[in-house]
Amino acid sequence: MCATPITVNVPVEQLCVGLYVHLDISWLDHSFALNSFKIKNEQEILALRQLGLKTIRVNPSKSDCRPLPPPSANAPVAEVALPTPEELEKIKEKRARIDRLLNERNAIAECEKELLKAAGTLKNITKNLFARPQESVRQAEELVQQMLESLLVDKDIAIHLMNDKIAGEEAYYHSLNVTVLTMMLAKELAFSADDIKLMGMGCLFHDIGKMEIPDRIVNKTFELTRAEQNLLRQHVFYGQQIAEKLHLPKQVLDIINQHHEHMDGSGYPGALPGDKISPLARIVTITNAYDNLCNCPNPADSMSPYEAMAHMFGHLRKQFDPAALNLFIRSMGIYPPGTIVRLSDGTYGMVVAVNSGKPLRPSVLIYDPSVPKSEAIILDLVHEPVIEIEASLKPAQLAPEIYEYLSPRKRMTYFFDTQKNARQSS
Repeated sequence: MCATPITVNVPVEQLCVGLYVHLDISWLDHSFALNSFKIKNEQEILALRQLGLKTIRVNPSKSDCRPLPPPSANAPVAEVALPTPEELEKIKEKRARIDRLLNERNAIAECEKELLKAAGTLKNITKNLFARPQESVRQAEELVQQMLESLLVDKDIAIHLMNDKIAGEEAYYHSLNVTVLTMMLAKELAFSADDIKLMGMGCLFHDIGKMEIPDRIVNKTFELTRAEQNLLRQHVFYGQQIAEKLHLPKQVLDIINQHHEHMDGSGYPGALPGDKISPLARIVTITNAYDNLCNCPNPADSMSPYEAMAHMFGHLRKQFDPAALNLFIRSMGIYPPGTIVRLSDGTYGMVVAVNSGKPLRPSVLIYDPSVPKSEAIILDLVHEPVIEIEASLKPAQLAPEIYEYLSPRKRMTYFFDTQKNARQSS
C-alpha cells in the first residue's frame, strides 16, 4: 500500500535537476505531460520558472538530490526569460495532448453509446428469439454487419474499456465482449470479411443454450457441484438445437458446438483434437476463455486482465491454437484494458484503451489528486515516448484514495472505437 507522500515547498530559485516536483495548478496551464514528475534538464527548470510560481512542492523521497542552497542576498535577481523555441514547441505539444485527451473522452462517450445500443439490441434478439426467430436473426446480422464495417474501416482498431455502471445488461456483455474481441483477432489473423461476420454471429449466439439452464446455476457465485457442472455443460447441446431451428449456417453451429473444445483434446462436449475443431471456433475458444477468467459470476474470483492473459499463456497454452493465442496477446497488449499499472515516473494509472497496432503503448487514465476525478488525464503512451509502463499491479495493492480515483472495474467490458478513423482525419 502506498502512503501519501510528504512534500516540502521549495523556492523556484532552488530547483535543480533530479528533484521530484508537484505542480498545484491546472494540468491545462503548463506544458508538462503530468502534474508530478522528476526534473530532467535545465530546460524544464526554465519552464517551471516561467509559470510565475514563487514556490513549488517537492517530494524528497522521490528526488535524487536536495534543492540548491538559497541564493546570497547580493546575488543578481534572475530575470524571467521569454520562452525559448524548445519551450514554445513543448507548449505546442501540450496543446496537441489536450486535443488528444478531449478526443479520447469523446471516443469513450461514443463507445458507451454504441455499447448500450448493442446491448439493447442483443436483449431484444434474445427476448424475441422464439416468438419472432427470423426477425431476431436479421437483427443479429445487422448488428454484426455494423461492427464489421467499423472494424474494416480502421487500419488499427482501438479497444476501449467501458464503464461498468453504464447499464444493467450484464447478461449480454459476455456475448458482446467475445464478439468484439473475436472480430478484432480475426481481422489481425487476416480472415476474410465473410468469415469474420460468421464468427460475429457465432459469438452472439455461442451461449444461447444457457437459456435452457436455470439461472441459479448459470449465475451461481460459488463452486458448482459435479451435477451442476454437467448440467451447465449441456448449454452447448441446447445451443446447437436452437441454432438448427434458426437455420443458422454450419460455421455458426460449429462455433456454438465447439467453443469449449481444446486443441489438446481436453475440452467438451466431444474432446475433439485440434485438427477436428473448426478454424473459426478455435478463435472463439481463446476470447471466450479470456472473458470468462476476467468476468466470473462472483467478481471476487475474477482475474485482472493482465493476470488472465498471463494465466492463459503460462498454464493453459496447450488448449489454444498457438498462432492465434500469440497474436491475441500481442493485439490486446501485455497490459490489456482494465490493467492497473505503475509508470516509469512513479505515477499510477489504469489502461483504458489499447491500439492493436501499438500494444505496448496503450492509453492510460492517470491518478493525479490535483486533477478532479471527472477530468482525469488520459495519456496516450504512443505520444509520450519518455514514459513507460514499469509494472502491473493488483487493485488490492493500491492505497484507498488511488483505488477510489481509478475505480478499477468489477466487470471488464470492451467495445470498438468506431470514431477513431474520423478523429485521425480531422
